[in-house]
Amino acid sequence: MALVEVKELLDSGVHFGHLTRKWDPNMAPYIYMERNGIHIINLYKTAAKLEEASQALAKIATSGRKILFVATKKQAKDIVSEKAANVNMPYITERWPGGMLTNFVTIRKAVKKMATIDRMKKDGTFLTLSKKERLQVDRLRAKLEKNLGSISEMTRLPGALFVIDIKREHIAIKEAQKLNIPIFAMVDTNSDPRQVDYVIPANDDASKSIEKILTTVTDAIAEGLAVRKAEKETKDAEKTAEVAAAKEPKLETTEATETNVEAKAEATEAKAETNEAEATEATKTPKAKKAAAPKKAKAKKVAKKEEAPAKEEVVKEEE
Repeated sequence: MALVEVKELLDSGVHFGHLTRKWDPNMAPYIYMERNGIHIINLYKTAAKLEEASQALAKIATSGRKILFVATKKQAKDIVSEKAANVNMPYITERWPGGMLTNFVTIRKAVKKMATIDRMKKDGTFLTLSKKERLQVDRLRAKLEKNLGSISEMTRLPGALFVIDIKREHIAIKEAQKLNIPIFAMVDTNSDPRQVDYVIPANDDASKSIEKILTTVTDAIAEGLAVRKAEKETKDAEKTAEVAAAKEPKLETTEATETNVEAKAEATEAKAETNEAEATEATKTPKAKKAAAPKKAKAKKVAKKEEAPAKEEVVKEEE
């Protein structure tokens, strides 16, 4: 994060305060001196506070929450809308709608009404209305766009509020205080800095001063968003790697199961072959026994015939 130099702040006229008779005594720590009836702001303190606020805003941007910019001053409107749009942050440059934060649900309903009108124009139902009704709807759409168009993408309460001229935007400050939303603000010598969480003592009337402060702040927010994007990319890469790693063991297990199936199939085939061989042997043995039985009977008869004459010869010899 680039440090802000005091010379740059001096060239932008950040050091000019209000008339001495309009000062707020609580701003005394940030006032350097008095010259020609005007208070001069201590720019060294401004630089330190601006750096502190930039770091805090960068952290909020990294966390993914929105920062709402509020500036209804004529000299700040265009600058705020341009700078906030560059970092894709919501902003209020017209009248502050009462209950913008404390009654956020109702504000969201108004934003949804704007979306329904756009849908009517797309699907053709808008053309079915009468001419008078179409004019009324168009006027309502233009009014909502003017007041709430910049916060149409803000679906929840902002993470912080950045205000220019806290005296003018006192309603916004009170609403943020009720909801404990951190407040960042450019505070001039005529304002009370105790209402703000992060004080940036600076001239809030000159367009050059406002532009310088907002440029520094939005650059810090852009850095925070870049860090968030990088973290998201690394997380996505890690997730894809984990998914790929989870798939690899599955492939190995499928290969192992295939080999097991093949081995089982081979084993079943071998068993079937052995069973067939045993069955064939079992079928062969009874036939062999049947074939061998008459041969044995014949052999016994021949043996008996041979023994009979031998016995007769023996009897004759004895006589």
